[in-house]
Amino acid sequence: MRILKLQVQVTVDGRIAGPNGEMDFMTWDWDDELKAYVEELTATVDTILLGRKLAEGFIPYWAGVAEDPENPEQASGKQFTEMPKVVFSRTLDESKWPNAVVASDLASEVTRLKQARGKDLIAYGGAEFVSSLLRHQLIDELHLLVNPVAIGEGMTIFEQLDGKQPLKLVRSKGFSCGIALLNYRVERE
Repeated sequence: MRILKLQVQVTVDGRIAGPNGEMDFMTWDWDDELKAYVEELTATVDTILLGRKLAEGFIPYWAGVAEDPENPEQASGKQFTEMPKVVFSRTLDESKWPNAVVASDLASEVTRLKQARGKDLIAYGGAEFVSSLLRHQLIDELHLLVNPVAIGEGMTIFEQLDGKQPLKLVRSKGFSCGIALLNYRVERE
């Protein structure tokens, strides 16, 4: 069975965005070792899951990178653009993006995707989308990229949990750019 991995940047105090969705806390000057880690993680997946709000920026951004031969991330842009994507939305009926379909029933669609053949799945997303995945116990691994900053208030991904969620630390690593990786496997009974 395929597993669902979450890759997300967070602050030291567990925020994935400021109170109004600001993401100006993120470190983007990644060192080569962190880039290699993310490339290895991405190589294990063949489907991207996104919430609608993130999809509206994510998909066009990477399509632009894919089309720019001067961009050093062009290969990643092509990979993200060509990889199948499922956009979860309560407001869209159909996808306006290539290689993307829209789904509305989160739990049943992710369960169906996990049972299908292929590589693993990866989720990127905003607070609401990721919180829903966690609340429905759909995420199997967390790859938290902890940025060296605390912002005091903002959006988190764990507030909607119904109870304790045991995690097992798989790997932790500090990178020279200041980001620390915390990779956890979700423990289920």
